[in-house]
Amino acid sequence: MFSRQLIRNTGIQGRRLLSSSKPVFNKIASSPAAAKQPKKAGFLRWTWRATLAAAFAGVGYLTYEVYRETNPSKQTPQTELKPNGNKKKTVVILGSGWGAISTLKDLDTTQYNVIIVSPRNYFLFTPLLPSVPTGTVDVKSISDPVRSIAAQTPGEVKYFEAAAKDIDPVKKEIVIEHKSQRLHLGDAFTTESSDPIQTTINYDYLVYAVGATVNTFGIQGIPEYASFLKEANDATAVRAKLFNAIEASRLLPEGSAERKRLLNVVVCGGGPTGVELAAEIKDFIDQDLSKVIPGIENEMTVSLVEAMPNVLNMFDAKLIQYTKDTFKHMNIDLRTNTMVKKVDLKNVYASAKAADGTTSDIVIPYGTLVWAGGNTQREITKVLSSKVVEQQTARRGLLVDDFMKLFGDDSIYALGDCTFTKNVPTAQVAHQQGHFLATHLNKLAKIDDLEYQRENSDSEKADKLSRRIIKMKENLKPFVYQHQGSMAYIGDERAIADLTFGNWSSISWGGEFTFLFWKIAYVKMMMGTRNRILVSMDWLKSSLFGRDSSKE
Repeated sequence: MFSRQLIRNTGIQGRRLLSSSKPVFNKIASSPAAAKQPKKAGFLRWTWRATLAAAFAGVGYLTYEVYRETNPSKQTPQTELKPNGNKKKTVVILGSGWGAISTLKDLDTTQYNVIIVSPRNYFLFTPLLPSVPTGTVDVKSISDPVRSIAAQTPGEVKYFEAAAKDIDPVKKEIVIEHKSQRLHLGDAFTTESSDPIQTTINYDYLVYAVGATVNTFGIQGIPEYASFLKEANDATAVRAKLFNAIEASRLLPEGSAERKRLLNVVVCGGGPTGVELAAEIKDFIDQDLSKVIPGIENEMTVSLVEAMPNVLNMFDAKLIQYTKDTFKHMNIDLRTNTMVKKVDLKNVYASAKAADGTTSDIVIPYGTLVWAGGNTQREITKVLSSKVVEQQTARRGLLVDDFMKLFGDDSIYALGDCTFTKNVPTAQVAHQQGHFLATHLNKLAKIDDLEYQRENSDSEKADKLSRRIIKMKENLKPFVYQHQGSMAYIGDERAIADLTFGNWSSISWGGEFTFLFWKIAYVKMMMGTRNRILVSMDWLKSSLFGRDSSKE
């Protein structure tokens, strides 16, 4: 009885307590601070979760892409006949640059027997080549082996490390040659060229994308004393010459003429390559060498020589002026209207044009000289031109129609720097041409299969196939270049960009934000995920630890 009364009293008191507490809870719940607190916490919690999920998704995507590149699927082997009984045609691709590799990546290699021939067994991402001599980017980070690219295509691709020595358009034959070097170990490393090995290969379609070589314009001394910046070994050679000059100068008295000469870097050519190289070297001096060799930033000079009135002529006038102002701020000696006449072991002899039109001869001493003055045709291109009547008058490059087909030959397609078209010979143009040509050849393979099927069909089915073939041929569209803009790094973590979005007029940007955009755009342009990761890591490494100051 006592216990029942206790429970009854406790229950009454509990109900009173709860009823008396209701207003207190209502007041707390109705206060503005209490109402907003859960929403804020929830927003932060979901933001954190979204960020974490995006990070995991990004890492997962990169992991998948790297695995896919390093573990390609099994390829369809090369055969004489297709499964439908039609003859499988042979496509030979000459070159391993932008045009050649873009064609290879998009070509349906199950429809053709594909052979790629190039003396360079890797694709080089040339827009970042000026960053290699200073160590901002490693040369391996912008190189992608041809065999790795070929292994990712659906059909088997044969690669020969060789150079084309002769082309017979009538017989559809190419003579290719491989030159090896034997290494001798003794008191010193020496190399000796062995006898070249030659063979002949046949083609049904030839994709001619050998690019161009450096144009020295016949200027005396350039081939002997200047370095170029077109291949991977050129970049390492520039770095070696740069450091040889720096180390030699340390043995000479400060202020001496010979020391000043050794510490002057001269870059000839005001295009993107020359401007970016001059900017990279000046950054390297001011930001990194000055830390390990104090005072060198006050002694070392960088000179950029250009024959035209302006550098980067393809850019908007405001961006050209912005580049000049940036160079002046960085103390880069910009010499426009200055034409190189002759070069010797120590000096550049040039003719400078003043504002009033008068000219004067000047001498520019140098310790390191880099020539980035333009392109000209390779010898094999001249050989091919001499064998096609319609090409014998072509002096600036091979002439092609709107489908990249060589004038005078129905089996040869040419693209990139070896051609002369209305488009400026840039990597962007060659990349788009390669994509177009691969798509065009894929369509031709389908048309060829339909023609084979028509030949082996009754008259009624043959008529239907004929109409289909005519329609497909009518739908073959010519190549139309879509300019997406131009970019250039101008030093001091600044870049310029002329961008085109569809039918909009160009948008001109310049500054530090554009430099970030420049990096993102170049990473996106790279052919493979491996190179994107390596270049990003190189930039991070340079930012954290600085550029390496060793010669190698």
